[in-house]
Amino acid sequence: MIVRYIMVLLISLLMAQPVQSAPRLDMSGDFIPGALIMGQTDPGNMVSVDGNPVRVSSDGHFLIGLGRDAEGSTAIRINAEQTLDFDIANRDYKIQRIEGLPTNQVTPDPTTQARIKRERPLITNVRKIDNPQTWFTGGFMWPVIGPISGVYGSQRILNGKPRSPHNGVDIAAPKGSTIVAMGDGVVALVHDDMFYTGKTVMIDHGHGLTSVYIHMDSLLVSQGQIITKGTPIGTVGQTGRVTGPHLHWGVTLFSTHLDPMLVVGPMPQ
Repeated sequence: MIVRYIMVLLISLLMAQPVQSAPRLDMSGDFIPGALIMGQTDPGNMVSVDGNPVRVSSDGHFLIGLGRDAEGSTAIRINAEQTLDFDIANRDYKIQRIEGLPTNQVTPDPTTQARIKRERPLITNVRKIDNPQTWFTGGFMWPVIGPISGVYGSQRILNGKPRSPHNGVDIAAPKGSTIVAMGDGVVALVHDDMFYTGKTVMIDHGHGLTSVYIHMDSLLVSQGQIITKGTPIGTVGQTGRVTGPHLHWGVTLFSTHLDPMLVVGPMPQ
C-alpha cells in the first residue's frame, strides 16, 4: 500500500513538471549556394550558424547567407538547446575561357590600379555595416525588368588567369530605364564616377544585407536617404567599365555575395 502510494506520488510529480518545448525556428529560403535564408525565432533567443553568432532582432528576425562555393551542410543552433543541420544542394556555374586578349585588357595599368585601390574600400566599408534595423522584412522586388545578360556565379578565365566570379545579375534594358530599390532601407553610398562601376548606388537593408546598383546613367537619391521598396533610385546606363547599357545588380550579406535571383524570385512577366 505504501509502495503504491509512493509510485502514485512520483507519477503526479513528474506530470506536474513543465514540458520544455523546442525553441521556435521558422525559416524561408532554399539551402543552395547563393541563397538568403530569412529566419525568425522567439524574442530573446540566441542564434549561431556554424559556431558564429548572428544578429537577432528584438522580435526574433535573423539572416543567413550561403556563398557561391558553400557546400556540405550548415549547422544552426538556437541557444544551447537545439542544433539543426541542413544539407546544402550542389550547384554548377558557367565557366568561359578567352585567350589571346591584349595585356591591357586583362591587367590595368599602374595608374588605374591605384585608382581601383582607392575606390574599393568605399564599397567594402558599406558591406561591414551591421545595422539593427529590419527593413528586409518588407520583402523585395526586381529593380528593373529586361533580358538577363549575366548570371550569378559565372566566371571568365582570361589568358589563363581566372577572374573573380560574377557576383550579381546583369539586366539588359534601354538607356534611361528607371531603376528602383529592391527593398526598404537607407542609401549607404552614392558615387558618380567609379572606374569599374561608374555611377553607383548601395542600399543598406539591415542586419548586414546590402544591395548595389552599378553602371547607372543618372542618380536620383542621396546618401543617408531613407527609401521604400520600389523607390526610383536612378536610370540604366553604361558608365564605368562596361560595353553596353545594362544594370549590374548585386546583393550581399556582409562580405558574402548572394544570388539576387534567389533572393527576389522569378522576374515578373
